[in-house]
Amino acid sequence: MQEARLYERLDGDRLKCNLCAHRCTISAGKRGVCQVRMNKDGVLYSLVYGLAISQAIDPVEKKPLFHFYPGTTAFSVATAGCNFHCAFCQNWQISQMVRDEGRIAGHEASPEHLASAARHYGCKSIAYTYTEPTVFFEYAYDTAVRAQKWGIKSIFVTNGYMTEEMLDAFGPHLHAANVDLKAFNDEFYRKICGARLQPVLDAIKAMKKRDIWVEITTLVVPGQNDSMDELQHLAEFIAQEVGVETPWHVSRFRPDYEMRDVHATPLSTLRRVREIGLEAGLRYVYEGNVPGSEGESTFCYNCHNVLIRRFGFSILENVILPESTCPYCGVTIDGVGMSGKQGRNG
Repeated sequence: MQEARLYERLDGDRLKCNLCAHRCTISAGKRGVCQVRMNKDGVLYSLVYGLAISQAIDPVEKKPLFHFYPGTTAFSVATAGCNFHCAFCQNWQISQMVRDEGRIAGHEASPEHLASAARHYGCKSIAYTYTEPTVFFEYAYDTAVRAQKWGIKSIFVTNGYMTEEMLDAFGPHLHAANVDLKAFNDEFYRKICGARLQPVLDAIKAMKKRDIWVEITTLVVPGQNDSMDELQHLAEFIAQEVGVETPWHVSRFRPDYEMRDVHATPLSTLRRVREIGLEAGLRYVYEGNVPGSEGESTFCYNCHNVLIRRFGFSILENVILPESTCPYCGVTIDGVGMSGKQGRNG
């Protein structure tokens, strides 16, 4: 076990964890909502430090990040545990392992090992992903600090349920994030995820304020968060309070975990949601989990020509110029390292 950071001592042996927006008060011998932070004799410990349950090399597009060094690879890392309990979780076998099975699994891998592996395999970034990276903050932080010395960027694929204190601590070493904005109503968050909406909205804005490149994903679940009125408000929030340059990925739901009786998102629904995002003024709206869709490609928001043509997570063509400009009209395309001339992991 590794002593945790971002906590304070209360009366007796009680502790308050200030890592995520749950801000759990944890009595001696107990754990927080995430089930991987424990109060042992008045000290808060991370139970997953150095225990990687998953390591993989992914296209950065799989995160999904379409405007952060497109065409490069990300060394992807996860531990067990999550501070949400989403009924539709697609990585539930590892994210909900502690809650559902009462155990923590993983292979020992030091931060030095992870950073060195990313460097060895020529990855442009390390993505803390698959489960919720906030709950393994200390492990991710120590890895990110080491990786940054070699010019390797750090990415969070996150539910956005972190505190300002966490972002203050990690911010200088966090370069990009894809945030799951799962719905735009608090009831959905309380009922489906075991959380609240407002802290997620606050975290998204806090990341933008810290110059972290942000992309947003919404999994469109039939009968749950697919109200066109609600999704319009969500799109307007991104456009007006985060920025029209923020890519929005609207992804197709497939039955999983505790929602296997819900049918997959109709393609017509997904296309209408993409239209709503564009109508709200967003420059880049993508359809996810629909390989071959026109909505996977990046279009110039000014002249509407295709700039990056994709199929699934693969880039077929990228014509963006080295100055991150459109070759047809010269407008600057938002993102980091957008040029198709930089090479696979340049």
